[in-house]
This record gives sequence, C-alpha cells and structure tokens, in this order.
Amino acid sequence: MYQVSKEVATMKTRDGITLVADVYRPKTEEKLPILLMRQPYGREIASTVVYAHPRWYASQGYMVVIQDVRGCGDSGGEFHLFESEIDDGEDTLNWVTTLEGNTGAVGMYGFSYQGMTQIYGAISQHQALKTICPAMIASDLYAHWAYENGAFCYELNLAWAIQLGALRARLKEDFSAYKLLYLASRHLPVWDIPVSVEKALRKYAPFYYIWLNTPSKDDYWRRLSPQSYLDRIDLPMLHIGGWFDGYLRGSWNFYEQMRAKSAFQQSLIVGPWCHIPWGNSKGNLSYSQKANNNINEAQINWFNHYLKGINQDKKHSKNIKLFLMGDNKYINRKTLKKKKYTKFYLNSTGLANIRDDDGKLLSKNKNNSEDIIVTDFWRPTPSLGGHNSINAGSFERGELDQRTDILTYTSDYLTEKLTLIGDISLQLKVACNYSSFDISAVLSQVYPDGRVYNFSQGYIRVKEHQENIPIIFNLQPSAIALKKNTALRLSISGSAFPAYDLNKGDSKDAQTITLSIFCTEESFLKI
Repeated sequence: MYQVSKEVATMKTRDGITLVADVYRPKTEEKLPILLMRQPYGREIASTVVYAHPRWYASQGYMVVIQDVRGCGDSGGEFHLFESEIDDGEDTLNWVTTLEGNTGAVGMYGFSYQGMTQIYGAISQHQALKTICPAMIASDLYAHWAYENGAFCYELNLAWAIQLGALRARLKEDFSAYKLLYLASRHLPVWDIPVSVEKALRKYAPFYYIWLNTPSKDDYWRRLSPQSYLDRIDLPMLHIGGWFDGYLRGSWNFYEQMRAKSAFQQSLIVGPWCHIPWGNSKGNLSYSQKANNNINEAQINWFNHYLKGINQDKKHSKNIKLFLMGDNKYINRKTLKKKKYTKFYLNSTGLANIRDDDGKLLSKNKNNSEDIIVTDFWRPTPSLGGHNSINAGSFERGELDQRTDILTYTSDYLTEKLTLIGDISLQLKVACNYSSFDISAVLSQVYPDGRVYNFSQGYIRVKEHQENIPIIFNLQPSAIALKKNTALRLSISGSAFPAYDLNKGDSKDAQTITLSIFCTEESFLKI
C-alpha cells in the first residue's frame, strides 16, 4: 500500500466556471490511473457514508479526484439538479488527464447523484474514460427516481430536497433559511410543509416543485434521463444496487439495457442493502457477515482489471452476483431472465381485511369473491420499511397487517424451500368509487409464530381506470429463499404514507376511497 498526500486543485469549465477538487496522490514516481468522483455534498464527504475513504482507494495505487460539482462545495456557478453534468463531466475528464503523473486512463465511482454523474460523463465518449461503477441510479429519472408507477416518492424526495436546499442556503450564507431546513430535516414535515419551509425549498431546491408539477411526458425528464443517451454510452460497467434501495429498478433496468446493447462486460452486484447504509443488518433482520459491504474490494478488482490490465485474461461467464436472503449468501447467475414463473391466485370469503387466516394465495383459482377496503385519509395506511422509505429495510409487520384497510392473502406453509429470484409482478381485477386511486402491495415471509417480515413491495397510481381491464404492475425485484414451514403473504392497501403522497382520487376534498379486489382468475401474483 502507498503513502498518500492530498492537495486542492481547480479547473475551468468551457463557460468559465471554476470547479474545485481534492486530489489524493500516492507517493510514487510511477504513473497511475485516475479514479474520479463528482458529487454535490461537499467533497470531504466523498461518499464515505457507503465507500471507503479516498485515501484508501489512493493507497491501492490510484490517483483519486473528488470534485465539487457546479454550484456546490467550493465550486463556482449555480447548481441546477443534473443539468450541467454532461458538459461539466466532459470538461472534467479533459482536465484530470492533464494532472501530472497519470497514465491517461480514468475510472469513475460513486452512488446516487455520484452514480448519475458517471453516466453523464460517459455520454461524452471521452477516450480517457475506460470504465465506470454506477451505483443506485435512475436510467429514467421520472420512473426510477421521482415517481414509482406514477406515484410521487414523497418521503425520500422531500427529505433529499430539504438536504440539498439546506446545503445551498448555507453556501449562500442565508443562515435563517438553513436553520429552517435543517430543523425540517430532523422532523420531516410530511403532514404539512410550513410556509416558511416551502419558501426556502422553492428558493434553494426548486427541483422539488418542478418534479411535482412536470408531466411524465415532458421533455424535462427526457433531457436528464440516461436512457435517452444510450446510443452514446458503451463502456465496461460494474452496476451496484440494493434489495431495499429506492432506485433499484433504475439500476436493474440500466444493467439490462446496457447488457443488451454493449460490446463490453456489464456486471451487476445487488446486496441486502438500502440506500444508506450498506451492511449486514437493516430493519429487524440481520443477514450474517456475508452481507457486509464488499463493494470497495470489488471496485478495486474491477479497476485493476480495466485500468491496470491485471487479470485481463480472466473470463467472466457469470456477470451477476445477487445476495440470496434467507440462505444469506451470494449466488452467481448469467442472466436476470427467468425460465419460468409461478402464479399464486387470490382467494378469500370476502374477509381478507378482517382475518389474517381468511385471504389465501393458491396455485389454482377457487372462487369469485370480492374483498373491500376503505382508505380513510384521517388515518391512511402507514408505510413501513421497504425501499421507498427513509427507514428502509425488512420490518416485522404482523401488527400492521391487522389493520382493516389492509387485505392479506397468505399461502399454505411451505413443505419445501421456495426460492424467488428476479422480477415480481401483480395483476389485479379491481373496482373503485373514483377513477383515480392507488394500490400498495407488499410481499412478506410469514413464520408459524406469527412474525411477518417484508422483502418486496410495489406501488401504483391508477389515473383513469376502466373496470374491465386488469391492473398490472411490477414490485421491487428480489432474491430470497423462503424456508420450509414458512409462508408467503401478499398485503394490499390503498395507501402507504408517507413513502408515497396521498391520492384522494378525483376530489381534493375526498375523505375516503373504497377499493374492491376481485378474487378471480384475473387476480394473481406472478413470481
């Protein structure tokens, strides 16, 4: 391992804006490849909430550059979410290759915003950028980040906007607004955003209201979504995700898009992690030491291969590494595609919201009953864990499932292990007293003693429902081995607040929404 020094360096963008970076240099005379991270949170943080410190990466034999993006940290200009990252990314790649002592080969790493800046940088097709490791990103900014199946991801978006707004207010030395936003971040105002907080958000994090008010087909989303530029992206990539991360569907989709088109290796690692942190315990469950954060070592091996030529002859026949919950181990696969699906049909006597032993998941359809739930906006169904929550992960939800605004359908106890890997979808035949309504679906594992732990969920906002057409939507992909003598449960409700904003149908004054789920051959879970 190398001794490492640190210096501050600056560059100019094509429009004259100064961007500031920390450069970590190993003490050596040999020329080294560069690892680049571009981020908006202050370069001292450098994604250390999930990654090893840049000094560690530099000690492995790399020059590491951590840059404040435009309008953030010590960099000049104005910050507009994602909007400058394509051009600034290209300008930064031009600059880092002029730093003394580099080989001219660059790799990028980082998660979330720092994952997105990698993809924006790759759009330039800069010859120095040899590989990237995008973690927890959105290939479609609307569908994979801001919204899920048309429903606004309220809690995560609000918390993030308040954080970015507070950082901007502090940089602008508006300490009154900073204090307001900081206090709001400690006690997230999900029920009602105070006027003073809204004013500060509109000034320092205007993207939040842009996201709320911009239709899905607007060109705004197309311009900022990586999938709009796929024809300009082709690099070896190590994709990284978490089973309880709100952006997994973005990482999953982007991996599949790149795998289908790329001439280079595309690898995927998914651990039992939420957005922050990446570790072996989250929520009410522990996944053993095998679930420890292994990404730093994986990335160094990846960069050694693509930036230093180490183990270049090694074949990678199985490019997918998934953590299999339940068995608590990683498994390797060649593809995410399933060879076959299993269907579970919904069955009940009409009391699936009253008794947790009434609703059934069966291999064959047995009846044509109707289950009815009423969402009361005075006490909407609360969100608990899952992927679109600040407190994400797997939680014991046996008590929550007793609510009468939740339908539960449970399989028989398994006589042998059932392993679920990959995509999960739900088809429902429904009726509602409004043409617009929401459906929340949660998949859980049920133990004989009554404990219930969620492992996948999905949410959809239906805008103009036609009663004769079934509703179909995907849940979060997952990988779990359900043990013998446990059961599979599907929980359905009309809200999951505050993970998703409340939908009051066709009337802002609605107090309740009544939703019917029909247990017919058209209502089934597909795993």
